[in-house]
Amino acid sequence: MNSINKEQKSEKKSIKNLSQVSRSKNKSEDIITLTHVSKWYGQVIGLNDISFNIKSGITGLLGPNGAGKSTMFKIISGQLQPGLGYATIYGQPIWNNYLLWEKMGYCPEYDSFWFELTGFEFVNYLCKLYGVSSGKAKQMTENALDLVGLVEDSKRKIKGYSKGMRQRLKVAQALVHDPEILILDEPLTGADPIAKFTLINLFHKLEAEGKTLIISSHVLEEVERITDNILLIHKGRLLAEGRIQEIRDLIDKYPHNIIIKTPDISVLAPRLIKESSVLSVTKQKKPKALMVQTHKPNIFYSKIANIILEEGVEVTQMTSTDDDLDAVFRYLVD
Repeated sequence: MNSINKEQKSEKKSIKNLSQVSRSKNKSEDIITLTHVSKWYGQVIGLNDISFNIKSGITGLLGPNGAGKSTMFKIISGQLQPGLGYATIYGQPIWNNYLLWEKMGYCPEYDSFWFELTGFEFVNYLCKLYGVSSGKAKQMTENALDLVGLVEDSKRKIKGYSKGMRQRLKVAQALVHDPEILILDEPLTGADPIAKFTLINLFHKLEAEGKTLIISSHVLEEVERITDNILLIHKGRLLAEGRIQEIRDLIDKYPHNIIIKTPDISVLAPRLIKESSVLSVTKQKKPKALMVQTHKPNIFYSKIANIILEEGVEVTQMTSTDDDLDAVFRYLVD
């Protein structure tokens, strides 16, 4: 499969290897397949000639907002029919194939709750929609809420839930009927640290059970914590697929800008400029910080803690403007 669009080959030769990297999960058959899939909304292109295969395990779908992730998920979950091309699960066409739907669980990006219901009532009702008997649905609902850490709050009305609790509730309704495939659209967006920790551990547990999960995000750090298998999408096109470390290696070929907030600028700046991994150090007045440019971020990060200790300086914050997904796409498509 050619994962790089033809018109980008000459400009982006450095990402060719991304499409050639084998997945960590290679022992099972192809579960989800898209073949030359395109989708339009009037004159707007949602997806443009996308092809890929997904095997069991966790696959991360990376892309900035508006990249086409939700459109892809709606096609995979059977909510939208491709304008062109084919979408299959287990080799069977997805569109209008209700026999596949019970094998899938879908977590939408946006909330769509009956807020007067309790968390238990909401998940239990959706479980019954799959044809599960009342008695069995009760037990399955309790199990799903336990998996996402919502048992204690299951009797509360959803309107009183925090954003993180609502995110966990959406995941609970997606997995309550024990599907083989989970399609999770931005499940960590807006979630608090506890909710993220709970959900990421759950995703790994489900992967260990042999489930197939495809999880979208626009935050690189989130996906790195979940999986190293990725699909990279931008403006409706599939740029690359493979291991996320290949993306990291690609980013690290470009100069990184790192902001270090410190009251000890006069001490730290001359010390940093001596480092072979540092290209430049610039003082900033507001906020009071140093802008460090490095072409070897891994080396810089490995040394900075010792430098701070040796010089006895105070550092209140250290961030990189080139460590998020927007930076990835600037490097790949600008």
